[in-house]
Amino acid sequence: MLTKKQIHEVLETIKEMYPEAECELHHSNAFELLIAVVLSAQCTDALVNKVTPGLFKKYKEPQDYLEVSQEELEQDIRSIGLYRNKAKNIKKLSASLLEQFEGEVPRSREELMSLAGVGRKTANVVASVAFKTPAIAVDTHVERVSKRLGICRWKDNVREVEETLMKKVPKEEWADTHHRLIFFGRYHCRARDPQCASCPLLHLCREGQKRMKRGEIQHA
Repeated sequence: MLTKKQIHEVLETIKEMYPEAECELHHSNAFELLIAVVLSAQCTDALVNKVTPGLFKKYKEPQDYLEVSQEELEQDIRSIGLYRNKAKNIKKLSASLLEQFEGEVPRSREELMSLAGVGRKTANVVASVAFKTPAIAVDTHVERVSKRLGICRWKDNVREVEETLMKKVPKEEWADTHHRLIFFGRYHCRARDPQCASCPLLHLCREGQKRMKRGEIQHA
């Protein structure tokens, strides 16, 4: 496990690598962001961004999703994985927004998590990005990078990873750190082809050093 000083070095290095890191899901308001994040479950942001321009042109508010059949909505998001289940959840959460929140996206994580298809990660993303609430959403990239670097333990579950990051990262840095860790995991410390040989954090990363030693990574 890294020390507090080492974690600070990690965060500063990733900040230098990705100073402009931000949410890559295209949206223009909190409702569009909510729909986009629900669609992104087990799916790439890039694929979601191909679907949402047409989707958001057709469906501008919760009521619009309720005025079409389940089958029509499924067809509109068919290219996205788990589209049937996601269509069902979008219709349910749209109904909940109208019935319980006057058609507005709620700001609190607890209220967001009451919506269909919205788990803790999705709620954290929406609260953080749309409403600037301090939060660290743990997706596959954040979890992988945190464990590889030794910020968290390999055996930690997603909630434990989130809680560890919240303890070790200054609160005012939570949102930016979330985006930077995603960028680092998506473009550098990738699942199948991590760029260990050229990584500025290799001297701190036991996982990277092991991979280099085993010859899994080609030297730069």
